[in-house]
Amino acid sequence: MTPEDVVHIGRKAVETVLLGSGPMLIAAMVVGLIISIFQAATQINEQTMTFIPKIVVVFVTLLIFGPWLMNLLITFSTGIISSIATIGR
Repeated sequence: MTPEDVVHIGRKAVETVLLGSGPMLIAAMVVGLIISIFQAATQINEQTMTFIPKIVVVFVTLLIFGPWLMNLLITFSTGIISSIATIGR
């Protein structure tokens, strides 16, 4: 295994993680921003008010993007497993 192979596998792994976690993180960030604006406008400073909507939105986003995420992970895993045979050459 050459250093280029290791860098390529690492780069693909990081890309897969960022691509897979992106929709949930973006949804949580948008909901957090909306709740923060609401709290600033109404001066309600309840700490627990931010957690429940974020958790619900992340779960809903996971349900929506679940099949795509599973396909992404299967494609990555299949590519890694199929490249095992060619790594030593």
